[in-house]
Amino acid sequence: MPETVPVRHGEEIDAAQLGEYLRGTFDDAGGEFEVEQFPGGSSNLTYLVRQGRAEYVLRRPPFGNTVKTAHDMRREFDVLSKLSAVYSPAPKPSLFCDDTSVIGSEFYLMERRRGLIIRGKLPGTQRVSSSHVSKGSTSEAATLETSESLRLAVCHSFIQNLCDLHTLDYKACGLESLGRIDGYNRRQVEGWTKRYETAKTHEHAELEQTITWLNANIPPESRASLVHNDYKFDNVMLDPDDLTRITAVLDWEMVTIGDPLMDLGTTLGYWMSRDAPDELLNMPFNPRVLMENITRQQLVDMYSECLGRAVPDMLYYYVFGTFKIACIAQQIYARYVKGFTSDARFANFDKFVAALGRIAANSIETGI
Repeated sequence: MPETVPVRHGEEIDAAQLGEYLRGTFDDAGGEFEVEQFPGGSSNLTYLVRQGRAEYVLRRPPFGNTVKTAHDMRREFDVLSKLSAVYSPAPKPSLFCDDTSVIGSEFYLMERRRGLIIRGKLPGTQRVSSSHVSKGSTSEAATLETSESLRLAVCHSFIQNLCDLHTLDYKACGLESLGRIDGYNRRQVEGWTKRYETAKTHEHAELEQTITWLNANIPPESRASLVHNDYKFDNVMLDPDDLTRITAVLDWEMVTIGDPLMDLGTTLGYWMSRDAPDELLNMPFNPRVLMENITRQQLVDMYSECLGRAVPDMLYYYVFGTFKIACIAQQIYARYVKGFTSDARFANFDKFVAALGRIAANSIETGI
């Protein structure tokens, strides 16, 4: 995928008006502002704002958003302001604007990070998103298809980084008010159930069965930690010269205090088995080159190793993660059906919802 594209129809922002606002805010903001869009992502919208050599990343809620708490720009800005000081993969924000007359919504600016995002197969299928590719990086990326040791090292780094977040002292960095651990798992299951019902467009019997099972078997919280809530390779940028080094973790809109096993479960939910249908292996954010060679159990074993202790059976957390991803896909599909976005990527997301429902129901039945 290209690093940026012209802004999609229906998702435009007024560059001239934005520039006028920024010139009144930044002392050195002279010259014209240009706006392009990052084509990835499926929730909050992300733009590149360029002014001369200066570059900023702008985040705003999706058009048609009716639930402010689901896309709270102020909260995301405040979290990153504190988190970026102690957790280097978190980008540093620079400005928050609550004046909706500027671009039609609240927004914030943050620093631009550069790196590779692994999607699909590498590199011939053109499914690598790159903000910066230096000499030699393509050959290293290509070895992901041939080198088991590199694939394992990349995945281990990915899991270690998640474990680092889960073991961070969130109280020391002033983030203890983000959420409360008591009843977290129940709130997650019941909350995503309600979101699914609100966004529902079709009947999916197997997903409905999954919802019933999840609500009847909610486990107690294992412990409290910061949780990203959408940790996947599509939200992780890698150093093109060293694919085991993470240069950024993106999309912090759902970060909170919660049960880290629920967070790991979401990561596992994104991780399709090598025998999964092509429609899931080819989902636009999936690192197929890794999923076809590394299993979910290997990721769990890596997490246990990084954490330094055993983790319980992950069936419930994996099923929850699969259900949650189906809910996210359903919310996105509902926005497309209602005409709030014309992004053609979302036209078939109802098929993802159905397929994820089948996977979740089958896992419950088989215990795998």
